[in-house]
Amino acid sequence: MTQLSPAERYAASRSRSARPQLEAFRAAQKFDLDEFQTAACVSLEQGKSVLVAAPTGAGKTVVAEFAVYLAMQGAREKVFYTTPMKALSNQKFQELTAEYGAENVGLLTGDTNINSAARIVVMTTEVLRNMLYANSDRLVDLAFVIMDEVHFLADRFRGAVWEEVIIHLPQSVRMVSLSATVSNAEEFGDWLQAVRGDTDVIVSEERPVPLEQHVLMRTKMIDLFDSSGLAATNRVNPELLEMARGGGGPRTNGSRRGNNSMRHRPQRGPDSGRMDRPEFVALLDSKNLLPAIFFVFSRVGCDAAVRQVLRAGVRLTEAHERDEIRAIVEERCRTLRDEDLAILGYWEWLEGLERGVAAHHAGMLPAFKEVVEELFRLKLVKLVFATETLALGINMPARTVVLEKLEKYNGEARVPITPGEFTQLTGRAGRRGIDVEGHSVIQWVDGLDPQAVASLASRRTYPLNSSFKPTYNMAVNLIDQFGRERTREVLELSFAQFQADRAVVDLARKVRSQQESLNGYAKSMTCHLGDFGEYTNIKRELTDLERKSGVRADLQTRAERDKRQHQLTALRRRLKQHPCHSCPERESHARWADRWWKLKKENEKLTGQIRSRTGAVAKVFDRVTDVLVLLGYLVQDEHGLTTVATDGRLLKRIYGERDLLVAESLRRGLWNDLDPAGLAAMAASLIYDPRRDEGAPDERNLPRGNFREAFDKTTDLWANLDDIERDNRLPGSQPLSAGLTLAMYRWAQGASLDAVLTLSDLAAGDFVRLSKQTIDLLDQLSVVADAPVGVTARKALDAIRRGIVAYSSVA
Repeated sequence: MTQLSPAERYAASRSRSARPQLEAFRAAQKFDLDEFQTAACVSLEQGKSVLVAAPTGAGKTVVAEFAVYLAMQGAREKVFYTTPMKALSNQKFQELTAEYGAENVGLLTGDTNINSAARIVVMTTEVLRNMLYANSDRLVDLAFVIMDEVHFLADRFRGAVWEEVIIHLPQSVRMVSLSATVSNAEEFGDWLQAVRGDTDVIVSEERPVPLEQHVLMRTKMIDLFDSSGLAATNRVNPELLEMARGGGGPRTNGSRRGNNSMRHRPQRGPDSGRMDRPEFVALLDSKNLLPAIFFVFSRVGCDAAVRQVLRAGVRLTEAHERDEIRAIVEERCRTLRDEDLAILGYWEWLEGLERGVAAHHAGMLPAFKEVVEELFRLKLVKLVFATETLALGINMPARTVVLEKLEKYNGEARVPITPGEFTQLTGRAGRRGIDVEGHSVIQWVDGLDPQAVASLASRRTYPLNSSFKPTYNMAVNLIDQFGRERTREVLELSFAQFQADRAVVDLARKVRSQQESLNGYAKSMTCHLGDFGEYTNIKRELTDLERKSGVRADLQTRAERDKRQHQLTALRRRLKQHPCHSCPERESHARWADRWWKLKKENEKLTGQIRSRTGAVAKVFDRVTDVLVLLGYLVQDEHGLTTVATDGRLLKRIYGERDLLVAESLRRGLWNDLDPAGLAAMAASLIYDPRRDEGAPDERNLPRGNFREAFDKTTDLWANLDDIERDNRLPGSQPLSAGLTLAMYRWAQGASLDAVLTLSDLAAGDFVRLSKQTIDLLDQLSVVADAPVGVTARKALDAIRRGIVAYSSVA
């Protein structure tokens, strides 16, 4: 260790004494803080907000924990810890409870409410947004808001909520924004500075545990990059290039076909002897590279992979570990009903866990996923086959990450994974304090290009782009709070508009540059005999008319042909009579004129883009407002002042993509005659997003009684609202889907889990997730709707919240 000089020791001592809170916090940590963690914590102690962008597993949450620590040093200060997913909220709630005690920590996730008046409350971002619009008393004494995984702001379905929170939080509240490594962190930080005030941006691209990247080709695992020390960084390993060429494999530097693609023409190549999974696992085990996460981009593939390795006799645990696994599983799953265990595949799942192997995907029961996460963190489960959802925030690092393929199905087609996705996935490799280095392994397949793979693995492009757009609920809440004009100004503060304005600046710069070129071209085509621009206009008009004359001339009448011929003759005469026609430099002028016209067309297109982006968010808001005025949720007086009508106050408290449809259905009484099971089915139709291959349900598979009439009327109402939206240049919405209605109806009536899973053709995890979304909507209805719907909604809630739907690891 380098000895410090007396002056350096004195400076370090002065620095520590200037930040006593940080030094006390640092002393309690298991690891010393990294440079970026220290910088962010110093900013917080100085009273600033921070944006921290760092790789997965780098330790960003230490900064959040310091914010919690600072708040708890006061007498009453509160801190809200927001996450994008309930699973993350549950995990963070358990960690903070262990640190600060159950009396000081609460949890709010829409369907869970635990100790919500605590000084530390973990919540989903939507819950905080709803609090802000309701001006909740819980916001009193709020000192910090931590926004974990703030890069979710780019999510096209939910991202707008992050911007709403950032814009509307009281200015006295300091923000701790934690993000994955994004390539435009400085731009996002500039926006936070503009909206929130004093905000420091701390970016770290260093992984706390170095990543070694490998390729498994046939049965040999070799480095992706040249590690000889003689080559430049990120140069492809020559051995890999040689093996890729061998055996008739694709050439890596000859053909230009697919140069920007991960794939070349399929050929039989070096992966003809591709190692199967059990052998691959044995190889990793022999090289001490377990625990490992295999990313398999399909749920079915994950489950099949587990079965495959179990059939092959893979066992990665000792007897004492198996005993510990069984004890944990039985404790965590004790509330599950015996009759449901077989349906959920409990015994097969337990067998895999006892052998150290498991799957992890969204189709699994949340209870099962949480157990897998816990056992993996305890180093009892050594091998997990997971979909990419595991890469999103869950604290589950491994020694090794394996990518069996570099492409995935995006709902429409198989597409290559992006550099950002690659970074997120491999970010799971390497456990701080345990591993000296992490490892990623790409399994070679025919047609891969080593150079393209290396480019994917070495690039760090992961831009954060806003998905913000005004909604009906947002409009009535903001207009009620600020008025219409002030709301337009508030929406101009969005990151969406900030990015659009930045783009406008760049476009305007390009337009100015092109204008200079246009002036130069105009000068070069200047003719001393006359106006060459005018001459070019005649020539273009003539060319266009000649082209039109040749198109389907046989369909033209004699009168039309004569008229066209007369026009052509007149233009040819004008062209020959023009002074520039006799210019000896006419062809040179014409070339410059042609360039001028092409650039002029491009320049006009850019100018149009500038017009469309200027005030883009406010324009959408105006259209949303026009729809709400038309339907009577907003009213305008004779002076043009816009205020919220009585029905608008109902809409203020309805959150979700179907906010307007729900409000309008309540206003028209379309659901008044539904019983609890029927209302549960109706709520399910509003939240359910059908699979692409799912056709319309058979009439015989819809719930009976009053439901069918109510569903038909609600569908007619949706069609009417969709027409109104499209008339006002809004995108409209997807029609209601009845695919889940019968299963939810039967579940609310008390049917067995086996019956509803068969009816819905859903995995247990999907049914639980959709049931909780249904519960969230029913909970809103129970609060905002008058009788009879409000009372029915409460009964429907109680009917659904049972069995596996009621299970919660934190309750």
